Order: sequence, then structure tokens, then C-alpha cells
Amino acid sequence: MLVKVFGSAVFGVEATTITVEVNIDKGIGYHLVGLPDNAIKESSYRIAAALKNNGYAMPGKKITINMAPADLRKEGSAYDLTLAIGILVASSQIQTAESDKYIIMGELSLDGSLQPIRGALPIAIKAKEEGFKGFFLPIQNVKEAAIVSGLDVYGVENLQEVIDFLEGKGILQPTIIDTRAEFNKTLDFPEFDFSDVRGQESIKRCMEIAAAGGHNIILIGPPGAGKTMLAKRLPSILPPMTLREALETTKIHSVAGKLKEVGLMNQRPFRSPHHTISNVYSCGTN
Repeated sequence: MLVKVFGSAVFGVEATTITVEVNIDKGIGYHLVGLPDNAIKESSYRIAAALKNNGYAMPGKKITINMAPADLRKEGSAYDLTLAIGILVASSQIQTAESDKYIIMGELSLDGSLQPIRGALPIAIKAKEEGFKGFFLPIQNVKEAAIVSGLDVYGVENLQEVIDFLEGKGILQPTIIDTRAEFNKTLDFPEFDFSDVRGQESIKRCMEIAAAGGHNIILIGPPGAGKTMLAKRLPSILPPMTLREALETTKIHSVAGKLKEVGLMNQRPFRSPHHTISNVYSCGTN
């Protein structure tokens, strides 16, 4: 039996929908094609253990899985859940006609629980653009994906929750976030506030002028003089980000895996690279 389920690959800060075709036929073997990396090739072991520990089984037949488009390199362990659902539907272990209406992503643990993924926000944006009904992903990533309105985003904790929903046995409520309310919620409460600095009047005046005029700043002084402390607080006196800037910043941090259950980023980010890094890496972190 041939079925199609859908995942997504992130290239840069943009997502591309991946069609996972699962065919089960007579014979023996597990064949995964479509330029998967080692993390995806190893997924068969995670999937087999997760299925067994949840009362299902890896079919003892010939399983052929194609990840299309086959000429794009697929990376990471986030396709575990996609492949597992495809195998279950193709082997008739679950009965559903809804599996091709959702983007399904998540890394499986051996007990069937899900680990967080990277790039949930650009994946959700692409899913909405292509008209998918919803998006299943680990609950740790649900806040960033739910920023996208018009798409049902389901944060799930384990494989069984997805199976029950697809078979109509369980109820999952989509996570809904008011993007503008989320953007304004902590806009006036930065983590590091410039008003915390006591003394340092000369450098504070210089930084205020630089922030107002959009100038560059170089801070020179001995260790412990307060350079990093002042630099961390500079974003709090910069103009607030627009909603578009906040979405772009959130997308970049989503791909880098830096959000940690945070929804929309509304504070200008501060990066503190080590002083021994190369010029090439320094340019890449700005």
C-alpha cells in the first residue's frame, strides 16, 4: 500500500515541503531514499522501538520510503514522526484519511515521546502558504509555530496523541496566540535595562548619542570595567522592533534552535562572541 505524508526541510530561513512516500509490499527490507543524512537513516531504530513501546510494530515486509524532491539533501532527526505515521498508515495499523492534510514533524524518543525541533516558525509559514490544514510538532515548539494565524498548530507530547487524533479517538486543541498581544506583552520590560547602570555618566551619554544617531560603538577598557554590561543594555534604548522585524528575528532564532519555548521575540537580540573568534565567524554572527 502506498501513502503520502508531509514534512518540511529548512534551508537558510525558508522552508520547503517534503513529500514522504511510503510503500509497503511483499518481501523483506527497509529502503530509505531521497538524499537522507545519517540522522534520518538511523531513524528506523528509533521508530521501531517507539512503535513497539506503544503497542504497534514495524512491518516485517519490504518498506520503501522516498523523500521527495529526491535531489534536495534532507538533514536532522525531525522526520522521525513523519516516517512513523507514514509506516503505520501504509501498513494499515491505523485507519485515517487525514494524514496527508497536515505537516507532521518531530524527533522520536524510544518511548514514543517527542523531542523539540528547529525551524518550527518557517515550517508553519510554509504550511499555511501551501494550504495545509494543520501542523503537528513537539509541544516545546508550539508557541513559535502558533504565531502563524490561519493554521491549526497542535503541540503534542508523544506519538500516541497524534495517532489517536488521526483516528478520531482523541481530541487535541490547536494552540492560538494573538501575535500583536504577544508582541506588546513585554515590549516595555527588557531583560537588561539601561536604567540599571549606576555611574558611568560619560560612556552612558556616548551610548545614548550613538543609539539616537544609529552610530557604531567601540568599547575599550580593562576587564571588569563594564563594557559587556553596558553593551547588553544598549538594546533597551534602541527603537523598538516593528512586528515585521520581530517575525524575522524570531524566524532566525527558530532555525538556530535558540527560542527555548519563547513565542514571538520582541526585544532586539544581543550576541556576545568570544574575542578569539575569526573575522569570518564574527561577520556571520552580526
